Amino acid sequence: MTLTINEAFHRYVAEEPRIKEAARQTADHLRLRTVRARLDCQVTHRTKDVGRYVAKIHRKRYQDPWKDVTDKVGVRMTVRHPGLFDAALSLVKNTFGVDDSVVQDYRTMLPGHEERFEYPRLHVQVPVVGGHKDPDDQLYECEVQIRTPVVDVWANDYHRLAYKPPGNLQVPSDVSRALYRAFALVELYDAEIGRVMDALEQHPSFTRGNKLLAETERIYRTFAHHSFDRELSHEVIETLLKTVSGDITDYGYRLVIFTERWRERLERTYRQFGPTSDHFLQDGRYILASQPESLIIFERLDHDSFTLLDRWNEGPFDETMLYDMAEAWGIEL
Repeated sequence: MTLTINEAFHRYVAEEPRIKEAARQTADHLRLRTVRARLDCQVTHRTKDVGRYVAKIHRKRYQDPWKDVTDKVGVRMTVRHPGLFDAALSLVKNTFGVDDSVVQDYRTMLPGHEERFEYPRLHVQVPVVGGHKDPDDQLYECEVQIRTPVVDVWANDYHRLAYKPPGNLQVPSDVSRALYRAFALVELYDAEIGRVMDALEQHPSFTRGNKLLAETERIYRTFAHHSFDRELSHEVIETLLKTVSGDITDYGYRLVIFTERWRERLERTYRQFGPTSDHFLQDGRYILASQPESLIIFERLDHDSFTLLDRWNEGPFDETMLYDMAEAWGIEL
């Protein structure tokens, strides 16, 4: 049954909590899969608020204002550079069991639409996680967008400054020229970031700390989404590196296995000692439980606590910081 705009509005208001939960579960599921695949990206989610939903169905004049809006749930994968697009797309398709028929590829300009300044990205229409259905017993869908950080900046500015209005109005030639120049910088920046990443692979000693933090942060984001002190992380990582032998990539695999084995215990620990916990808010202690490197500390406490304690005491940090983490993890030092 086709709904009127007013009926679609009231349905959306009633369904919004379910839609938000579907977005959260879908993003969490995809984020976990990216960690297991060790894909360098960030996963976020959003839902259309009621005002934007109503504005869109008025603006687009849909025949069916409920069924024709397919991006009620949205998840974004932000990859470091375009060289990761194919890996990200393959992961999404495998995760949700979809094929190329639900993929929109905007990495090249569509013939005849060069004036639209389409920014390079991928859209994939997938079923949500959790089996959430609408009142018509139809499974909600999610639009997964894959893009780079600089494309995010370009898209936001383009939509704000020069999005083409309906009708016969054309983008003024001087604005068009400026947009082309800006877009060239976007593509150049993305290409150079890819080149930088390739160059860094040739200097493993220089990148060891950064790689370990990146590996750890990807996993930590499956537990928490708050901001953290990145400078503190780098300083703590320098100490923790002395307890990790071998290749960082190999240790990254071990950290994933450790996390999967103790996921429930880790979730409980972060609830009890993380930045919003009573333990932290009352005493101001357990600061490292709010940092990604806490995962490494917990793993090292399990597997080589003596070396960890020795190296920690050689470093610049107060011993009580480590003892607090041992207490949180249920280990005696």
